[in-house]
Amino acid sequence: MKRIYLICNFFSGKASIGGHLSKIINRFTAEGYEVTVHPTQHAGDGSERARYACENGFDMIVCCGGDGTLNEVIQGCMMSAGVLPIGYIPSGSTNDFARSLSIPKEPMDAVESILSGTPSLCDIGQFNNQFFTYIAAFGAFTEVSYQTAQPVKNVLGHTAYLLSGMSSLARIKTSRMRIEYEDKILEDDFLYGMVTNTSSVAKLLSLPKYQKDDGLFEVTLIRKPRNLVDLQHIITGLTNFRLGAEREYFEYFRASELSVTCLEEEPVPWTVDGEFGGQQVVNTIRNHRKALPFILPQTPLPETEA
Repeated sequence: MKRIYLICNFFSGKASIGGHLSKIINRFTAEGYEVTVHPTQHAGDGSERARYACENGFDMIVCCGGDGTLNEVIQGCMMSAGVLPIGYIPSGSTNDFARSLSIPKEPMDAVESILSGTPSLCDIGQFNNQFFTYIAAFGAFTEVSYQTAQPVKNVLGHTAYLLSGMSSLARIKTSRMRIEYEDKILEDDFLYGMVTNTSSVAKLLSLPKYQKDDGLFEVTLIRKPRNLVDLQHIITGLTNFRLGAEREYFEYFRASELSVTCLEEEPVPWTVDGEFGGQQVVNTIRNHRKALPFILPQTPLPETEA
């Protein structure tokens, strides 16, 4: 009998996954799986349990939670000698990575996609000594995702990020950063920067060149607007993904590895998959191509609005 290790975060998103748990277990059991369930108990628990599953004879890990829970699971998998196929049942506030992989947002649809899907190797990012699935970012609004209280995220969803960001506009400042990749060096004052491995960010920005297994990040850097006209150009560029046409405000490129050095007196904070990523002066970001197998739908379902 095949064995599933099911890692659940009952507090992610709108905390509704608990109401589906019995049906999830029953469906996997009906298909011949022995299911071991572990509700996460504290920060980092998902990482510890994923590593345990990889090293103790299980056949599959199923992660049930949001982007932060999935981040913990991939930490454990990347630190293990062997890796297992990962099924994902998204239940968070944004679920950007799941959307990029066409994983259904409804729990039981996600279960069916795991049962009928096939493992597919996906890129995993590394930010200094930690791994990430879809984003590492610095600058304006990066503190929003990990400072916004979970109950607020649960109620407002995507709107929480927007509202919290708007409240901090008055104190936004740029940071002097040096970005090195391949044989190029960029040095400027940036309002925001993100290194992504996803097709969208918080449902607000589409990244059409994204591929899950090409070994390349999409890197977007935004300069601070000097006035309202500049701000409008930035918003238009983001909305229509005209980053290349708006070179005065944006830097956009693709790379497998880069170094980002903060030239300010105090290092700027980073967010990694929506959680606090630290404040280092020099940050090395690498793409591990086709590092982990995710179980993906054979036929992607059309995306619907949340």
